[in-house]
Amino acid sequence: MQILELTTTECIEILTRLKFGRLGCSRSNQPYIVPFNFAYHERHLYSVATLGQKIEWMRTNPLVCVEADEIVDHVHWTSVVVQGRYEECMDTPGGGAENDLAYTLLQQQATWWEPASVKRAHPGAVEQVTPTYYRIHIDRVTGRSAKPDVIEAAALRGPATTSRLKSWVKSLLPRVRPSLELDYWLLEPDKREMRSRR
Repeated sequence: MQILELTTTECIEILTRLKFGRLGCSRSNQPYIVPFNFAYHERHLYSVATLGQKIEWMRTNPLVCVEADEIVDHVHWTSVVVQGRYEECMDTPGGGAENDLAYTLLQQQATWWEPASVKRAHPGAVEQVTPTYYRIHIDRVTGRSAKPDVIEAAALRGPATTSRLKSWVKSLLPRVRPSLELDYWLLEPDKREMRSRR
């Protein structure tokens, strides 16, 4: 597998496309991570929640991180990590514009209010329906992506390509030291067994 570093521009493009990630915060040296929906706009990730542990902790310690990813399989994935600061969008004169912007950005997504406004299923939960709009100011963003190397790519394409790969490797054998006996491992398992009996 090849791991590639993403540029800042590539990371921003991915954050613009993705709408779901994991938000990490901490308080008193205790980390806390939760899934959340977001919308990217001008170096900020906008989201909404109801008052609870996440909001309380971010009010106490505004330094947070976000991870968002696209995973196809173990050799095709992209991951972006944001380090930033929690900023609450105040519903006050002058602060209402940020609330309106957050609402406008988020409502473009289906079920954008989840999980913030979903009724809690456990007994004793206090229903809190007042939304708290907030944004994460992006201080730093990094990312990586994976893609298969030559051998993995051949294996993923199937038997015909694998045969061509074996032929290519066999053509290289005369150039490598004979003591490596790489050709032994290129044999079919039953031929390998017969050769090992000699």
